[in-house]
Amino acid sequence: MHDRVLLITGASSGIGAATARAAAREGYQLVLAARSADKLTSLAQELGPENVLTCEVDVTDLSQQQAMVEQAIETFGHIDAVFANAGRGGSPGGFSSADHVAWREMILTNIYGVGLTLQACLPELKRRQGHILLTGSAAGRTTIPGSMYSATKWAVTGIGYNLREELRGTGMRVTLIEPGMVDTPFFDEPPEYALADRDIANAVIYALSQPPHVDVNEILVRPTPPRE
Repeated sequence: MHDRVLLITGASSGIGAATARAAAREGYQLVLAARSADKLTSLAQELGPENVLTCEVDVTDLSQQQAMVEQAIETFGHIDAVFANAGRGGSPGGFSSADHVAWREMILTNIYGVGLTLQACLPELKRRQGHILLTGSAAGRTTIPGSMYSATKWAVTGIGYNLREELRGTGMRVTLIEPGMVDTPFFDEPPEYALADRDIANAVIYALSQPPHVDVNEILVRPTPPRE
């Protein structure tokens, strides 16, 4: 496992950082990308900087993502798996009165940014018969009144399904990781009951750890409702 390289976007906190910690324990070399350079540097120091490359990246910028991939290959020689995890939350108000500026940033990050990650990484992943994981959401499998966020995660679900068909016959694997409510900095106030970010990291590691002939298409993870 010591030569396996995992790239994670949105790696500076929450699910991304928890996955980095879990993958480091499994012996992965890591490429950690996010907009917050300070948080990435701190995480790299925690995990052992000799096995971590940090990249300050805006996922909505293709040139930055391409530079990230080039730097990863220069540092580690290859990339075996990519966890396209970067995302933004929504704003209150529904379709009637939500902040349209926040909509734009969220849609660009949650959909366009994922597409750019794929475009930047696929040439190398095809060469390695690699594994792509996408952070979808339980919100991308249900109807939530007035939620543009839910709509973006429906789009990520579609990206996962359509990407799998594009890659059929290549030996590559595509996994949708679909969390329910997770207690992360994503929320201003902690949810009443929720998963921990490490719970989702465990799901990522499970999918990655399967033998090459096993393609875990989707993992939907929801918190267990409290006892009444």
